[in-house]
Amino acid sequence: MDSSKTPDTATGSKESVSLKPETTGTMVSTSEPSSLNQVQELIEPVFDFLGKLPDELGNFFADYQKPLITLLIFATGIVSVYVTLSVINAINDIPLLSPVLELVGLGYSVWFVYRYLLRASTRSELLQEFEVLKKQVVGKNTQDH
Repeated sequence: MDSSKTPDTATGSKESVSLKPETTGTMVSTSEPSSLNQVQELIEPVFDFLGKLPDELGNFFADYQKPLITLLIFATGIVSVYVTLSVINAINDIPLLSPVLELVGLGYSVWFVYRYLLRASTRSELLQEFEVLKKQVVGKNTQDH
């Protein structure tokens, strides 16, 4: 027994045994902070990105304002055409409404031709009304060009 004790004390196995639990404990304790550090390293760029996002979006909209407005107008036009066609299809599905609306449109076309297009005097009146409307819309005299 004495011989078994002497190699332990001579080699310092007591110290190595005491170090093993510390290294195991250190590994567990360092693994938790390292996992927290890893999570923080993953989250930090996300927070940086989200912090800079309003400025980046503001710069993006300032740089590309005209193309974005054009794209928005184009998309709005497509949506409004789609909605209009859907409404027209819904109206066409109502049994007697479609033929009645066609008759109303035909009657208005006949009245417009009779009122404005048959005589030269009424055609000039229509052109004058059109010029007044054009001045109101454009806001300046179109004949000065």
